[in-house]
Amino acid sequence: MSTAATVIGGGVIGLTCALELARNGHEVTVLAADPIEATTSAVAAAIWFPYEAAPADAVLRWSVDSAAAFADLASDPAAGVALRSGTVLERSAAPDRWWTAAVAGHEVVAGEHLPPGVASGIRCAVPVIDMGRYLPWLARQCERAGVRLITRRVEDLSEVDGELIVVAAGLRSAALTGDIPLVPLRGQVVRLANPGLTDWLIDDDNPDGMAYVVPRFDDVVCGGTAELGSFDTAIDPDTERAILDRCCALVPELRGAPIVSRGAGLRPTRPAVRLEALPGPRRIICCYGHGGAGVTLSWGCAREVTALADRT
Repeated sequence: MSTAATVIGGGVIGLTCALELARNGHEVTVLAADPIEATTSAVAAAIWFPYEAAPADAVLRWSVDSAAAFADLASDPAAGVALRSGTVLERSAAPDRWWTAAVAGHEVVAGEHLPPGVASGIRCAVPVIDMGRYLPWLARQCERAGVRLITRRVEDLSEVDGELIVVAAGLRSAALTGDIPLVPLRGQVVRLANPGLTDWLIDDDNPDGMAYVVPRFDDVVCGGTAELGSFDTAIDPDTERAILDRCCALVPELRGAPIVSRGAGLRPTRPAVRLEALPGPRRIICCYGHGGAGVTLSWGCAREVTALADRT
């Protein structure tokens, strides 16, 4: 049944929900507090990887759906999506590989073929999404599907019209719904000119701090941090130097590459992703708390939101 739907939130989750709802026949308006380039989504390295999100069974389901959607988009040059091979480094003798159930064709790499201190690794090919290209592409798809995009900050759900409301406002979502607080997980990145890299590398258990190297089309995203509870979005120079030291130690080809840009964002973290319809007289669907996996879960979650909208 077609309804007038309002999506609160203009990041990757909000826009993807809006697009899926519109494609399913709903009349959709997006209320976004910030332009897309100022969202947390714009900072993301955006490699497909279910980082800091729960519960595992739902995360795997949403991740599989999203991986398939991104694989299809890799054939559209305008979307900014590429399928790229890389390695998740494992420093533990008993690594937790729960996420590999969502990745076809992965293989285990022995430690002797990897950097010092690494016990093993998982080699696989996954989508890498250049958010500088992808978010504008996603907004254009929304507009072509008839979605109205409005820059407006919502302070209370009573301000919002529409038969259906989808709350996908990142860190601000809990305040709108009266939920338990969302906790920011601060991430900082620095982007370098790409010296010709195609393979990505993830080293979450690096003893000096998490590290990842994600080549996109024109740059390489180097990260990162996972500072729970920090609301600081300013760039810290000492943190940047430490990130570059870690990343260049893992990938020496990056040494001397010029800095293109830098960023910091606040991942909306919760004990579990909240994706459910709320009881009550108004039709409200929650879709937030994706931690560091908003892009990775976006298409799967948006399709589940649409299924809920059609049932409620």
